[in-house]
Amino acid sequence: MKIRRLKIAAFWLTMIFMLAAASIFATEARIEVIQFDSRVLKNNPLHDPTSRPIPVFLPAQATNGARLPVIYYLPGYGSSPAKYIANSNIWLKFTQKVADEITPVILVIGDGKTRWGGSQYLNSAAQGNYEDYICDEIVSKVEAEYPVPTNGVRRIIAGHSSGGFGALRLGSSHQKLFDAVIALSPDSDFPTSHLHLTMKPAVTNMPLTEIKKFAARLSPMPTNGSLHYLFGLSAAYAPRSFFHRGEFEWLFDAHGNFSQRVWQRWMENDPLTIVSNDPHAFALRQLIYLDGASQDEFRANIGARKIFDVLQTQSVRSAFYEPPGHHSDKIPQRLQRGLEWVFNRPLTDVPNASTNQPATK
Repeated sequence: MKIRRLKIAAFWLTMIFMLAAASIFATEARIEVIQFDSRVLKNNPLHDPTSRPIPVFLPAQATNGARLPVIYYLPGYGSSPAKYIANSNIWLKFTQKVADEITPVILVIGDGKTRWGGSQYLNSAAQGNYEDYICDEIVSKVEAEYPVPTNGVRRIIAGHSSGGFGALRLGSSHQKLFDAVIALSPDSDFPTSHLHLTMKPAVTNMPLTEIKKFAARLSPMPTNGSLHYLFGLSAAYAPRSFFHRGEFEWLFDAHGNFSQRVWQRWMENDPLTIVSNDPHAFALRQLIYLDGASQDEFRANIGARKIFDVLQTQSVRSAFYEPPGHHSDKIPQRLQRGLEWVFNRPLTDVPNASTNQPATK
């Protein structure tokens, strides 16, 4: 009898252990990586890779048959999904935290990296069709495996810095696709955030002939960060034409004079210009969340607030938040707060302590 009781006790201890282990496993997020060869990036003029990894972060609640909203997150300039895969522990914890405290969502990291650093997530004859890559190919590939809900908030386009710019632009041009936009320190208000970068000596002192050599790959990649950055922005904002693929117009002519005509092409891509000139830049049904850190080195908070002010006059459902810190501080916490607002949950203020991360574009 004693032996039988011991066996029964051992059985129940084993069952309790297994249930506990299953419970622990069920609270963990996981990452899956989709790899496919892009059709729209094929033969891109910069000869950038067409096959790229797209990480998909899934909470424990993403079980068979569960239709969860998807966040399509666009990294800042120069970053790519490889960074998020390498730091997957941070984003796995983030995904599960959001699922447990706000609502279960799937987090997908988009890729807009180019030879110059970043595409701004736009279609351009000077770099390739990155808007189509994100909105057509990545969305289709992800949702063939993980279907979104049929109503409510289905898709969110989000991003930081250049990714925040991309979120605003793609959210505007694909109003039916994206129900909400979360733009963290987005590139905007170019006279405030960008114009001073064009006036740095490394940019103004570079002859146009050398610029053309860089663009044609006849010279090694520029080592100056500002110059390299402006190449990427020029490819996004001022491509020449389909018949001059890979080429862009430079902001300075052969005599070193600043070109107001080319600058106007930049301004036409500024999200602040777009919302100011078009009262239908966003649909009334969309939710637009903007933020900009109070000590933003690139003054992105100024443009984000101005966009919010314009959207308020257009009755677009929008919010602006100015967290403490610098341009690249506390990105997961800031993204979480945006999701709290989108899903109508109590808002959590971002803590004051800085992460001391270097500013990145």
